[in-house]
Amino acid sequence: MTTTTVNPVLRVAPASPSVAAAHFRASLALYTDVSDVAAALASGDGPGFVLVDSRSAQAWEQGHVPGALHLPTEDIAERAADLLDPAVPVVTYCWGPGCDGAARAALALAQLGYRVKEMLGGFEYWVREGFAYGTPRGRERRAADPLTTVVESEACGC
Repeated sequence: MTTTTVNPVLRVAPASPSVAAAHFRASLALYTDVSDVAAALASGDGPGFVLVDSRSAQAWEQGHVPGALHLPTEDIAERAADLLDPAVPVVTYCWGPGCDGAARAALALAQLGYRVKEMLGGFEYWVREGFAYGTPRGRERRAADPLTTVVESEACGC
């Protein structure tokens, strides 16, 4: 009797191509990344969305993406209608991958009728990829982390 050991990756068979395509299409409808947001913000045509920083006032002061709107999650229900146009998509961000603040903000906005995406990586990866950020002292920038982006290029290659 021979036993075949299936490796942990293939223990559950991969999805069919059509199921995988539907999943990844749905994922891209909900998420974007730091490099794509930076490219959209830098485009001459305008980004086509409003970038919302959902963190606290203290976090905003430590640093934020230039051009972002500061709208803490706890204030969305009260202030979104005054600050956001329902016809314009919204992209939310918080600290980074270890924070679900952007997801909570996206949920609150979606429940109010806004089309919304979450920026994966949040402010942490904005800084780690070497993009400028705003502080009370003005714009600052740190060197790109070679583990998060190709330092010689502006594109991540994704």
